[in-house]
Amino acid sequence: MALEIIERYCSKSNLVDLKATFREPIKAIEYLNREKIDLVFLDINMPDISGMQLVQTLSPRPMIIFTTAYSHYAVDSYNLNAVDYLLKPITFDRFLAAVNKALTALLAKNQQPVKEDEATIFVKSGPQTYQVKLNDILYLEKDGNYITIHLKDRNILLRENMGDIFDLVPESDFVRVHKSYVVAVKHISMIEVHQLMVNGEKIPIGATYREPLRAKLGLK
Repeated sequence: MALEIIERYCSKSNLVDLKATFREPIKAIEYLNREKIDLVFLDINMPDISGMQLVQTLSPRPMIIFTTAYSHYAVDSYNLNAVDYLLKPITFDRFLAAVNKALTALLAKNQQPVKEDEATIFVKSGPQTYQVKLNDILYLEKDGNYITIHLKDRNILLRENMGDIFDLVPESDFVRVHKSYVVAVKHISMIEVHQLMVNGEKIPIGATYREPLRAKLGLK
């Protein structure tokens, strides 16, 4: 069932080109040894060999996203430089976040980096998935269990936790200024003690975020 879910998510998202699936890890190893694959979704508990052991047999090693029902393997997975660690049952939005991490890592490996004004992310809003230019994002606003991405020409509502927001947008270009707001540094036009301006909009600055904000911007 878990394999079928990943297959469906791959087809639904159009972010990955699914080449093959395996229920027998030995056959998967044989395939990976002869084919160039960028990313593998890999369970941990499998017959004959565990996912952790399988990863260590591969050279060169593709990017790995572990899928498992057990949280206690998380530390081991990151020791193996896994891109992400998805706990079952896997939701589509969590799948998208993991794939975005992999895409970011893949771009970083390429010798021809994406130009800043061309860099994009994929975000899911209801049944739709949108490709959004990072350069067009003004700020992100939390409202209950949802986050609104404010763009230059429209807004997109997505179900996301503010604590995971820097899995979606790069922390180098965005800064959290309030428990409910993350703003694009390049679009800040004015800063006061308790608020700042982005595209003519007043954004509050929380007391706990004031000093980290000024430090990130190099202000005294």
